Amino acid sequence: MSEAATSPQTKAIAAAKTQLGIKYQWGGMSSRGYDCSGLIKYAYAKAGKTLPRTTVEMYKKGTRVTSLKAGDLMFFAPNKASRVTHASIYMGSGKMIHSTSSKGVSIASTSNPYWKPKFVGAKRL
Repeated sequence: MSEAATSPQTKAIAAAKTQLGIKYQWGGMSSRGYDCSGLIKYAYAKAGKTLPRTTVEMYKKGTRVTSLKAGDLMFFAPNKASRVTHASIYMGSGKMIHSTSSKGVSIASTSNPYWKPKFVGAKRL
């Protein structure tokens, strides 16, 4: 097995994918429901990494990157002047996995017309 296949990032993406279709729940961190940061915290815990609970705290961690790699955290704000309120895990190939109030745990394109203009930056753990 390659090193990439067993990296925490790969494990976190795989863990998040097992939760596809689970409903959104504000403050949720389990298969009963997830919010965006709850899903990320769950997925990275399965990969052996402890992350803060909230999107705002997660945004303070890691190294800011401009070229995305699978496993990087993507952060979003309703407008560029406001605080970060949503996060996702970049999966590679222009896809991200996250939990949204409208779809629960789902995969979206990073060029999605709703999310793309709200993107404020990415962090590598």
